[in-house]
Amino acid sequence: MVQCVTLKEEEIWDVSKQLEMTVETIHLLRNDLSKAKENESQIKSQITKDFCCMKEYVERQERNTLMFIEQEQKAMQQKIEETIDHLCADVNELLDINAQTSNLPERYRCKGLPLTMNKVDEKLNVVKSAVEDLKRKLEILLLEKYPQHFQPVQPPDLQQETRVWTLSPESAAQNPEPIISSQFSQWAEDVTFDLTRIHKYLATTDQNRKVMVAKYPTNYEPSPNRFCISQVLCSQSFSAGCHYWEVITRDSNGWAVGVAQEMIGKRDKLGRTEHSWCVEWQGAKKQLSAWHRYQETLLHKDKPLKIGVFLELQKKTVSFYSITEKEMLLHTFEINTSSPLYPAFWLYSLERNGSLTISHTNRR
Repeated sequence: MVQCVTLKEEEIWDVSKQLEMTVETIHLLRNDLSKAKENESQIKSQITKDFCCMKEYVERQERNTLMFIEQEQKAMQQKIEETIDHLCADVNELLDINAQTSNLPERYRCKGLPLTMNKVDEKLNVVKSAVEDLKRKLEILLLEKYPQHFQPVQPPDLQQETRVWTLSPESAAQNPEPIISSQFSQWAEDVTFDLTRIHKYLATTDQNRKVMVAKYPTNYEPSPNRFCISQVLCSQSFSAGCHYWEVITRDSNGWAVGVAQEMIGKRDKLGRTEHSWCVEWQGAKKQLSAWHRYQETLLHKDKPLKIGVFLELQKKTVSFYSITEKEMLLHTFEINTSSPLYPAFWLYSLERNGSLTISHTNRR
């Protein structure tokens, strides 16, 4: 009987102890939940504060820029009006002495106006370039300060490449690229960067069409094929037919654009193996070269602002073009392989603020 009572007391003690531990656990979990909510509130508050600062800065710059343009417009208008007044006075004076309008001396002809217009255009182009640079810096700032919030892909349709004026790829969503003549339009491909074959210090935006250097590692999913150097392949590969794509290179001072077989190693640099071909710009040397199997061919050309790549697999060639209004051939490789080829890219030595953008090709 005594033993039975002892067992019941032990059971009661165990239940009591478990109840006490459960209550303590609930208390700790509630504390953790409260701390998590408080931490979330602090983070939201800080992000809101940071974005308010950036919005205030952008709005201030917008006001200053618009004011500058308005002042330049007024100055130009005043100059034009003064020129018109002078010319009218000269015409009246000549009419008074019964001169013929066709015999106006050369010195009375309107020379100042085109010069004035050219100066204003130059100033406005400087302003446009400054605005483009500000956009790029803000994008880099967001990627650096909030890498987990803005990696690896931005919302769609934020950026499209354009040839209108000197607008950047980020500002072209409302400025569609004009259609111009191209011999490659029928083979244009829609290629995007592969997030399983990209270096961790490279980030993508614009629906995986733009790749840029990030200050902090990007939170990509683990991948055995991830590059250990600042390179990236596209998701698409080609094993037959003709294929064409364009890459904006103006925003990087060191880059390579080419093609590579899937077997390229994660430590292999483009053009330095038998499995890859590329053209490369080294800004420090101001040198454009073609590379394959560690053999360099100097091209003696200025830095291309855009590269066109034409892959012609039935002829086993890949050609690289500098793109302006027309295509200018830079180099052609013979490709002795039957393996699928991927568009491939390299950003020199993780250069700060460097980026490459796959163009939304609109050429026919």
